[in-house]
Amino acid sequence: MGKGVTIVMNNASSGHKLGQLVGDWFEEHFVFPLLQTVAKELDLFVDSRFIERTIRAGKIIWNDIDGNAVDYDAVLELGGTKDKKGIPVAFIECFWRRGSRHSKDKARDDSGKLLPMKDTYPTARFLGIVSAGDFTNPARELVRTRGIDLFYIPKSKIVQAFNDCGLIMDYPDKLNEEEKSILVKNFECLFTTDKKIEVQQKLHELVGKTAINSYVGQVRATLSALPQEIRFVLRVLSK
Repeated sequence: MGKGVTIVMNNASSGHKLGQLVGDWFEEHFVFPLLQTVAKELDLFVDSRFIERTIRAGKIIWNDIDGNAVDYDAVLELGGTKDKKGIPVAFIECFWRRGSRHSKDKARDDSGKLLPMKDTYPTARFLGIVSAGDFTNPARELVRTRGIDLFYIPKSKIVQAFNDCGLIMDYPDKLNEEEKSILVKNFECLFTTDKKIEVQQKLHELVGKTAINSYVGQVRATLSALPQEIRFVLRVLSK
């Protein structure tokens, strides 16, 4: 009986594991290179979990205006290095969603993380979300109405990119857990470093240079007039 429960738990987690694999790939091989392009042109530092940094041990943590420690997927910094924290000019969240459930909750959560940073750091001129998958139109509108930039890639393009490279990463909702587990194991075996790059190139082809360059240009334009020096002047008012 105990053995049966363990098998069910492992199988039930297979869908979540696949989502993590695809989400990690999307962040590292699609989002991170976009931000690197912007950073290179504007001489900024990209803080991401794919960059080793001596001043932090793990997550990218910044305190909001209320002193709460919040972790972000990426932060662009002016004057930042691997050994020194810079001035934040952009905060970005990214994610992959296989299904549309709780899309609005996700939109509220991520926009709720991002919005306070403009009040906390006046230098933070860009707040953005890069999303892929089944993210509903009402959820996307919620993000945009809050003044947060959204770069959205439909699920169909992600699925096609993987399919064209010989990888099956989507399945019917009614697929039983045993078949789902087999699908995920096969996917994991085939999802090598070379295959990740192949899918990246295919997705770039499907999304198109125009859309990608437009996004990079939009971020660059928002950040192009960055301050070169920031001074804080304290004044003592006489009574």
